[in-house]
Amino acid sequence: MIGRSSKPVLTPRAALRGVGLAVVLALVACGGGGKSSNGASYTIAGTITGLDVGSVVLANGTATVTIAAGATSWTFAGSFPSTSSYAVTVVTQPAAELCEVSNGIGATLPGDVDSVTVACSHYGQWLWESGSNRVNASGVYGTQGTPSASNVPGARYAGSSWTDSSGNLWLFGGVGYDLAGGAGDLNDLWRYSPSTGQWAWISGGNAVNAAGIYGTQGTAAANNVPGARYAASSWIDSSGNLWLFGGYGGDSTGSAGKLNDLWQYSPGTNEWTWLNGDNVDNAAGVYGTQGTPSAGNVPGARYAASSWIDSTGNLWLFGGFGGDSTGNAGKLNDLWRYSPSTGQWAWISGGSAGNSIGVYGTRGTPSASNVPGARQAASAWIGSSGNLWLFGGYGYDSTGALGYLHDLWQYSPSTNEWTWISGGNLANASGVYGTQSTGAAGNLPGGRQAASSWIDASGNLWLFGGYGYDSSGAVGYLNDLWQYSPSTNEWTWVSDGNVVNASGAYGTQGTGAAGNLPGGRQAANSWTDAAGNLWLFGGAGDGSIGNGYLNDLWRFVRPQ
Repeated sequence: MIGRSSKPVLTPRAALRGVGLAVVLALVACGGGGKSSNGASYTIAGTITGLDVGSVVLANGTATVTIAAGATSWTFAGSFPSTSSYAVTVVTQPAAELCEVSNGIGATLPGDVDSVTVACSHYGQWLWESGSNRVNASGVYGTQGTPSASNVPGARYAGSSWTDSSGNLWLFGGVGYDLAGGAGDLNDLWRYSPSTGQWAWISGGNAVNAAGIYGTQGTAAANNVPGARYAASSWIDSSGNLWLFGGYGGDSTGSAGKLNDLWQYSPGTNEWTWLNGDNVDNAAGVYGTQGTPSAGNVPGARYAASSWIDSTGNLWLFGGFGGDSTGNAGKLNDLWRYSPSTGQWAWISGGSAGNSIGVYGTRGTPSASNVPGARQAASAWIGSSGNLWLFGGYGYDSTGALGYLHDLWQYSPSTNEWTWISGGNLANASGVYGTQSTGAAGNLPGGRQAASSWIDASGNLWLFGGYGYDSSGAVGYLNDLWQYSPSTNEWTWVSDGNVVNASGAYGTQGTGAAGNLPGGRQAANSWTDAAGNLWLFGGAGDGSIGNGYLNDLWRFVRPQ
């Protein structure tokens, strides 16, 4: 089991840089035009394949050339002195593709060069952008509030994450390593800028296991901060405020347990506000009347719940491991809605007691009686139509058996009905991978918990890794990348391995390559940037050597 033995954890197993889409490989002091002392100057040109979307910009020193989609050849304008060295590089990548240069470097120009090749891939590639390729790295915090190329969060898993309207990535807490290399629960808040490739430590402590400073409920203050915790639920609202609920960690007294406190963080003021819930751990849920908001309602303390935010700004919360209406701890399948405008919770669906089995009904058919079984560490998305999506987790299937799930569900807030969409209704199923990059009705990820997830601009769901079953029925850390299309109801195995416990293949930091891939892991953080690239940070699993906590930051350039 990963984590400290004194507290519950997610698994039974022991244990940007970039400028938007730009990848700067290397630049030499070489300009276009001009002649050498003997008067000779030569051109640089080449071929390009696979450029299907947008355009790519190449550079040789200060000279650039823009190549449009569909081109097969290119040439820099002007010429270059024969005595100069040259290095053709990609300075601006096309949208959702990755282009790489070959035969683009030379000490001098022997004559006109026309053998530089540029290959663009639209099948997707991983780039290792930041952090270590080894496990259990300490954090480098720097000065609070100041970005730096040397800053990096310590290795961790089960942190909480958000993306703001400016495209910055936000990370809070988790279980991992602090400034001094101590391991425990964290409450540090970080911001990563894809445009500068730098992390900034924004708020919270740089040491593990800190108690929460709650202040007065409803009042923001500079010294307020949630206690150290992991597996909390998170959201970001239309105003750019970060929201945090529960998790497992430190309350106001420093006691460690399950939490049900609701917090808001304002990036504009750099202040936390405790808005709702208890400031002590292990509180029971107060359910009230199903469907009716009330100031007295509050979900029970829990960790590893799933979360969504809808188009009107309501926060949604499902399941996790925690206290039911009687205070008994177990896996939950209750669905809650919180209205920031009223400050009230409403219990919407599911049971008020723990460890409920799933009621699946007929696949593809919504019903008021359908409900996913109680579970923790399921993956969640919100679709373009406003429906909530839920996949897998560790919990109860249709027979009441406990295990790793691979069922896909959709919930409609307008009808208050769940629909079992895809996957099996029995736990512990192996994955059916099919042919890589090819969708098929029979494809299906294996049962798993704590996978990372994203949704793209087309409404497709993306799923990476987690802890569960591979193609052969083996159980361990996964590093498979999947896409689900709601329009075809098909899964596609997009990238990476179909066996468990694969080590990471990091390549060169900041450089994409077909062989790059993150190692198998669970409970990593995930974001989507403005260009549609998928980002992945940390988790518990496999680095280049060994198993442990990770702090590597990856970017996946999505296929078209």
